[in-house]
Amino acid sequence: INHTAKQMQLDDTDILFIENVGNLVCPASFDLGTDFSIVLLSTTEGDDKPLKYPRMFDISKALIINKIDLLPYVDCDTQKIKDGALKINTELEIFEVSCKTGIGLDKWYTWLKDKLEAKRIEDKS
Repeated sequence: INHTAKQMQLDDTDILFIENVGNLVCPASFDLGTDFSIVLLSTTEGDDKPLKYPRMFDISKALIINKIDLLPYVDCDTQKIKDGALKINTELEIFEVSCKTGIGLDKWYTWLKDKLEAKRIEDKS
């Protein structure tokens, strides 16, 4: 990531997302030089993930529970996800969203914009 980022023109970039594709173990094991981590969990993955992969939830600032529009069709209890995640990290911000319908995205976007503004202020000091 460091090698690739150095080759990219990032001067006008406000936010750079680094996505781990695979599981919830690897991204918690390596320092990527990020300002913070966010864990994205789809309802289709099940509600056992916070207790199965606690490290990722412990190091994250936010949890996005995505695909809530599928809740009527999958065996997933979002309250179980939230309870498990908050047992691991009491300061975790949790957002329930549907990228398909747009539900909950406004709160997620506001949180992200607030973090960006705080980073800009911090960088100026």
